[in-house]
Amino acid sequence: MFEFDQYLGFLAFLGILTIGFWLMLFLTLFAIPYWITGSLMEKMKMKKEAKKKALEADNA
Repeated sequence: MFEFDQYLGFLAFLGILTIGFWLMLFLTLFAIPYWITGSLMEKMKMKKEAKKKALEADNA
């Protein structure tokens, strides 16, 4: 059926495929939402600081 080197190649293929699957699953479930949340929080922080500076400039 399989020779030994073909068997090792098949196992290597399955290992790479499995690693790729879990990496994609991790990125879509955790990393991308974490990145989006962080960027939105940073954007809100920048708007808040700009608003605060504008109010200080108006008061001065």
